[in-house]
Amino acid sequence: MKTQELFNVLEQNQDKSLLFEYAHNQFVGANYHITEVKHYTIDSVDCGAQTDAWKETIIQLWESPNELEKREYMTVYKALAILNKVGKMKSYTLDAEVKIEYSNSNFHTAQLFVNDFEIRDNQLIFKLAVEKTDCKAKSTCGVPEELETVSISEESCCAPGGNCC
Repeated sequence: MKTQELFNVLEQNQDKSLLFEYAHNQFVGANYHITEVKHYTIDSVDCGAQTDAWKETIIQLWESPNELEKREYMTVYKALAILNKVGKMKSYTLDAEVKIEYSNSNFHTAQLFVNDFEIRDNQLIFKLAVEKTDCKAKSTCGVPEELETVSISEESCCAPGGNCC
């Protein structure tokens, strides 16, 4: 999701509670705070010696240990006010990809992509996902685009009597 799209969704749902689903049915706790907004510029060189550059908006969430009993989530209105205040101090790149940086005691620190959103009752839920690493220079490096399918036959080494296990 791009930064502009995130702002559009937030602006259209200011009366709702804001939730983040970081894994299937796993939500950032209601005790979260927006602790940092990063305007990030990546300037890279891939393994095929090709350069690339892009920008990202990274919104960091943190669960306060002093508010573990909190049950009401931050409102979209409040989150939007925080993000707008940041934008007045440091301008957003509206076509930048948005990532949510998050961790808890059961989930490693990660920068998660905003894959989708859902409106459920009086809640706006951003659905987050991890994107796997990839080789951007597959053709240069000779990496096939599709994985080769291998079928295992009765004669394979892992079959009984195959002498490899």
